[in-house]
Amino acid sequence: MRPQPFYRLSYENRRQRLATRSHLTRAQLATIAAHRATADEDLIENYLTTYGLPEGVAVNLRVDGHDLAVPMVTEEPSVIAAASNGGRLLTSPQGITTTITQRELMGQIVFHHVADPDALAQWLLANQQRLLKVADAAHPSLLTHGGGARSIRVRQLPPDWVSLDLFIDVGEAMGANLVNTLTEAVAADIKLHRDEDILMSILSNYATHSLVTARCQVPVDQLKTKAIDGATVAQRIAAASDFAQVDPYRAVTHNKGIMNGIDAVVLAMGNDWRAVESGVHAYASRNGHYQGVSRWWVADGQLHGELTVPLALGFVGGATRVLPLVKVNQQLAQVTNARQLMGVTAAVGLAQNVAALRALVTDGIQRGHMSLQRKSLALSVGATPAELPAVVQRLAAITQPTMAQATAALQAVRQANLKK
Repeated sequence: MRPQPFYRLSYENRRQRLATRSHLTRAQLATIAAHRATADEDLIENYLTTYGLPEGVAVNLRVDGHDLAVPMVTEEPSVIAAASNGGRLLTSPQGITTTITQRELMGQIVFHHVADPDALAQWLLANQQRLLKVADAAHPSLLTHGGGARSIRVRQLPPDWVSLDLFIDVGEAMGANLVNTLTEAVAADIKLHRDEDILMSILSNYATHSLVTARCQVPVDQLKTKAIDGATVAQRIAAASDFAQVDPYRAVTHNKGIMNGIDAVVLAMGNDWRAVESGVHAYASRNGHYQGVSRWWVADGQLHGELTVPLALGFVGGATRVLPLVKVNQQLAQVTNARQLMGVTAAVGLAQNVAALRALVTDGIQRGHMSLQRKSLALSVGATPAELPAVVQRLAAITQPTMAQATAALQAVRQANLKK
């Protein structure tokens, strides 16, 4: 008899089969069981346990005139500290301001082996209004919420591809399923009128019709350090920004720092951080080579910063319905709609960027990182919250502390405590 498919097994049997196959110890099984959350069992296939990540809040952020505490979910010790530090550096009456010109998602209907691409393109454009009506009819409730299909675009790609791009206002929703539903309906309608090979109908995560721009300007004096004046720091930040425009090796790390902040907010808000990552990195390559998505420059005694990224974020739907902390996090960040969420998320990315650049061009990135890494190292060897300060203090004099040194520091602290 063939064994029962894994996905049909009970939770206990799934865990036992994995334990047998992977030779898990009793302690490991206990760890899996301890993190089991029955509310999560129907969210994903083959559920085993819940892998939690810490959530904190970035503070000191002023976005569009409002002082905010923004929830961020991340395992990296320095991310929230950097966002908070960046917000402090960018303090001004308005802080960071944001602009969103439109918020539309795009679906693609992809035609393959097209015999006459020009003729197909002309037919699609001539039937634009009818195709938009077909799309709207596939999800009528979208119209009642002010959304709906807005426009089409036809792109001919070598050697014989045609992409019909359908732009849709999905309202406050995350919208992936909506877009897929509408594009499939339009594809079915086209097949009734033309004999074409339609390969697929699917959402694109390259959200060029959902761009958000975050801007700031601050007096250069706010950027000074104990050793370097503010004007020099500002010029060095601008130079680092310029380098990220010409060198893709630097640009990747430049943008990764920005995404440290953006991803952490997107995750806290129950949105798809993988889609956001893909779209932002594609946008960074829009000019034919990979560049930093932010720019910094100095003018009139001010450091100016600007970040533009595609952020197709939703306020309702998807994981926002099933993850209870999302609603709490929306309240914490004082966001009430998708556009506000896009703006706040981009603002965190800009704050993250300025903090990283300032550290890089002054004291170096490791100084701030290592103070937090020492905490993580102490916790990893078993330090309790009460023991943590003393262990970190013992590690402070070590430039690159190891696990063995952290263990020795913890043992020394415990021995000292026994003598008290």
